[in-house]
Amino acid sequence: FVTNTGAAFSLFRNGGVFWLRWLSLLVSLGLMAMAWFGPRFNRWEQVGYGLILGGALGNGIDRFISGYVVDFLDFRLIHFPVFNLADVSINIGIWCLIIATFRIKT
Repeated sequence: FVTNTGAAFSLFRNGGVFWLRWLSLLVSLGLMAMAWFGPRFNRWEQVGYGLILGGALGNGIDRFISGYVVDFLDFRLIHFPVFNLADVSINIGIWCLIIATFRIKT
């Protein structure tokens, strides 16, 4: 159980709380508007944007309510920073968008 007042991997933990909560809200609103009014996306893009939206909302809600995000996945054997499922969701969503970008359109 680790409280993270910064962004991923505790970046901006000194003074980033205020603007990170608004950034999460802005990204979430932008993704919702894009889903509602934007162009039709292929499945990889839909999954990618959905995962990013879910992760941004999850972390954003934590930041607005508590002022920090709770990180709880800790793999000490490989000395990797502590993270949470919302972070995993955002990263998988980014990989889905990368796959969609390089996928051959047929």
